[in-house]
Amino acid sequence: MADLKPQAGCYYFPNYHLDRRNQELHGQGWSEWELVKRATPRFPGHRQPLVPAWGYTDEADPAVMAQKIDAAADHGIDFFIFDWYYYDDGPFLERGLDEGFLKAPNNDRIKFCCMWANHDWLDIHPCGRVNRDKLLYHGRVTPDTFKKISRLFVERYFSHSSYFTINGAPYFSIYDLTSFMNNFGSVDATRKAMDDFRALVKAAGFPDLHLNAVVWGQPVLPGEKIPENLPKLIRELGFDSITSYVWVHHVQLSKSPYTLFIGAMEEYFMHWDKMCREYDIPYFPNVTMGWDSSPRTIQSEKWEPVGYPYSNMISDNTPENFRFALEETRQRLARLDIPQILNINCWNEWTEGSYLEPDSVHGMSYLEAVKSVFSSDSGDIVGHK
Repeated sequence: MADLKPQAGCYYFPNYHLDRRNQELHGQGWSEWELVKRATPRFPGHRQPLVPAWGYTDEADPAVMAQKIDAAADHGIDFFIFDWYYYDDGPFLERGLDEGFLKAPNNDRIKFCCMWANHDWLDIHPCGRVNRDKLLYHGRVTPDTFKKISRLFVERYFSHSSYFTINGAPYFSIYDLTSFMNNFGSVDATRKAMDDFRALVKAAGFPDLHLNAVVWGQPVLPGEKIPENLPKLIRELGFDSITSYVWVHHVQLSKSPYTLFIGAMEEYFMHWDKMCREYDIPYFPNVTMGWDSSPRTIQSEKWEPVGYPYSNMISDNTPENFRFALEETRQRLARLDIPQILNINCWNEWTEGSYLEPDSVHGMSYLEAVKSVFSSDSGDIVGHK
């Protein structure tokens, strides 16, 4: 039974700055803040728009990111997990990390790591009720691009003193396993690419690379697929751990507009138990603050649950209920003899209704809930590989 203080990570979605691709698609000055501003209530009692208490800030500004870092560190967040994008023709949404976080004067206060968000990028900003699978950027890359990504991580990110490690091994998470395998065409070729990545990391002086896979119970984004016999595949590929991104990957939302938060938590805990039975590597649990993807829908079109982002929602996700979920997760995790790591969705998924940043209604209450359950100490994790 573990008795170490858990380390709390928080996913960070970096679409709140000006990006070249977004400018070409949506016009000059566009960021996802535009969807947040334009959201409307879709039925009685629906709270939209959500209004950020800090304003519609530019996360690529080091001073703005410094405010986020201080708030995270002061309230028990130990590391950010940046959603990280890279396609065959180069990076996407990288300025929040490269120019914001890495140039922030206080980036030694928390750790950071990356989850390669290697899914297809679809035209959902906003999305209509029909033709919701229009492809803009393909998540699959060539083996040569993956080699370039591997070198980039070793040279730019893993070498940074604030990069999050487990037993000295840099943590690298992969969101879409099916897309990842499509890069190489077979299990053996995929394993070789991963082994080559490990060798590159070890040659740079690290003891190893900690490879993490995000596992789903059910797809959310259009086009997402789940491999058959996932536990066997994870074992064959040699991943060191698995985790989740958001509860709705594992929770069946109600046919009514809202699923109660505590009910969603209990269903997710059943999934967590299943993961522990089926896998022989550590599963790092997730706590989700909420779910409401309606800001990504065309506001003038009728809202009904016809598929993401026209999805039903999680309600009653009060700061008190969120704190309860954090407490329950910490207690359950402490009973497992694995590294005491969990993650939270999300620091700033404003257009999916899952965020810790303060808003005009609850202020800092969600961050205060984290603070009440976890301390703000950060550092390397010592535990089972």
